[in-house]
Amino acid sequence: CKQEMLQKKNAVLVDGVILNGPIMDSKAGEKFVEEACKIIMEEVIQKADDVTEKVCEWQAPEMLKQILDLEMRDTGECHQKILQLCRDVIKYSVKTNHPRFFNQLYAGIDYYSLVARFITEALNPSVYTYEVSPVFLLVEEAVIKKMIEFIGWEEGDGIFNPGGSVSNMYAMNLARYKFCPEIKEKGLSGLPRLVLFASEECHYSMKKAASFLGIGTENVYFIKTDERGKMIPEELEKQVQRARKEGSAPFLVCATAGTTVLGAFDPLDKIADICEKHGLWLHVDASWGGSALISRKHRRLLHGIHRADSVAWNPHKMLLAGIQCCALLVKDNSGLLKKCYSAEAAYLFQQDKFYDVSYDTGDKSIQCSRRPDAFKFWLMWKALGTTGLEERVNRALALARYLVEEIKKREGFQLLLEPEYANICFWYIPPSLRKMEDGPEFWQKLHQVAPIIKERMMKKGSMMLGYQPHRGKVNFFRQVVISPQVSREDMDFLLDEIELLAKDL
Repeated sequence: CKQEMLQKKNAVLVDGVILNGPIMDSKAGEKFVEEACKIIMEEVIQKADDVTEKVCEWQAPEMLKQILDLEMRDTGECHQKILQLCRDVIKYSVKTNHPRFFNQLYAGIDYYSLVARFITEALNPSVYTYEVSPVFLLVEEAVIKKMIEFIGWEEGDGIFNPGGSVSNMYAMNLARYKFCPEIKEKGLSGLPRLVLFASEECHYSMKKAASFLGIGTENVYFIKTDERGKMIPEELEKQVQRARKEGSAPFLVCATAGTTVLGAFDPLDKIADICEKHGLWLHVDASWGGSALISRKHRRLLHGIHRADSVAWNPHKMLLAGIQCCALLVKDNSGLLKKCYSAEAAYLFQQDKFYDVSYDTGDKSIQCSRRPDAFKFWLMWKALGTTGLEERVNRALALARYLVEEIKKREGFQLLLEPEYANICFWYIPPSLRKMEDGPEFWQKLHQVAPIIKERMMKKGSMMLGYQPHRGKVNFFRQVVISPQVSREDMDFLLDEIELLAKDL
């Protein structure tokens, strides 16, 4: 073939490489994409709501390595083998769109969001300048504006990030920059000891952000919470005063709207009063609970959020926008985000372009290449409307309430607490422990129950449900209701299946 190409008119050979014509076989590539999409349609999308399918086809790591043939070789393999690999990847992956996947704070499938992801994956855009990503920059602007309205701000700014953890890090750094702008150029030297405050129930990303930003995990003061997992405002006031007496410089309070385990919402109004009193930036991590703002019935959970300086909100959780779809929203509309993060790269953000360069928003991001995550949320919102999104929230919380009432009726099931969101935390006490005296031995034995049930459900593939110990309490299950594909029958199945899997314990 090489000789034939060289004999063609105008053939060019440089360093042994023929430069005439493309080297990619477009027709073969198109055929492969077509066949792969058919597999995705048949094995993922069409089976998404089929409860007879397994949530996962469990294999131990060493066995799965052999099945998948992970070795990469010098020569490529034929399309049929690659298509079989695609089937195997789907077969042995966890089906997070299965109605009985309850393991994380995301689940289910939204078809509009999925199509949006197909489009963006095919177009392969990067959202930093209007010239390379005109549609997606305008979409992000529109989505951020609408989310700001739901928070209750008259104006604001924002940016989509790769995860709520990154949004929290953005907010922490932004609050520090607001407190001492000189840090951007001069760094940490010469600064006082900066201190921030978060509840004992906050997301672990707060510690990671403090470590990453050089603040130090010892300078995160964790505030006591009540029995429901809510930050106690009086304890926050004490810790702020303690920090000042120590000669430290408090600059940030991170409240949580929807904690990871218990689903607790901090009292934002009271926390905002303390922040105003002491001149502290208030960040609300609403990554999980922010979607309750869409519901007129449940937005009361976030009462006072309009007083926050910044908010993290992940539509990929309760609203099913697809991982990842995470926004940091900022009340300040004076360009604080850009001032904090801008590096003014002359090769990318030229100021003499032929269009309005204010649409080149990439300079307010810590990333250069950035995915158009807002697009999948926008397309879904356009298709369903606000009322459709509201219905998802209301239904999820109604199903959570149904499950709570069923737990109360069944022998052997015990709630940790009455939930206020979609997190239902409970123990299952097998028959052999029900008459046992409450004491250290009982709790030690109960601690072993959830891991065994989890192992059995995983190997059976019937469902996925998370468990954990928490603040002195032994292992318990955390059931999270999200997907609109979940029904009352799935709630009943969950309880029946736990009883079935634990009948010999």
